[in-house]
Amino acid sequence: MTDLLTQITIFVLAILVGFEVISKVPATLHTPLMSGANSIHGIVLVGGMIIAAGADNPLSYTLAFVAMVFGAANVVGGYVVTDRMLLMFKKKPAAPKPAAQA
Repeated sequence: MTDLLTQITIFVLAILVGFEVISKVPATLHTPLMSGANSIHGIVLVGGMIIAAGADNPLSYTLAFVAMVFGAANVVGGYVVTDRMLLMFKKKPAAPKPAAQA
């Protein structure tokens, strides 16, 4: 029981610290930070898998599943946002010039 309480405490503290850190970032920096944050969310996925491997009750399985879902959503969302950001810097193809009439 003590081990489960420790895991829940760490989970809640991680949520609070993550929310506090992200809320302090200005909106103009969110997009560039997403590409760097993908590796952090990958670590969240691995942590969720480790918790799921050692889980022995339904609550631990549920917490591991929630961690993996949130981590996966953040990784996918980060790559989507980064891709959209990089598309803004690509040059648009030049419009074809009209053919000269003789």
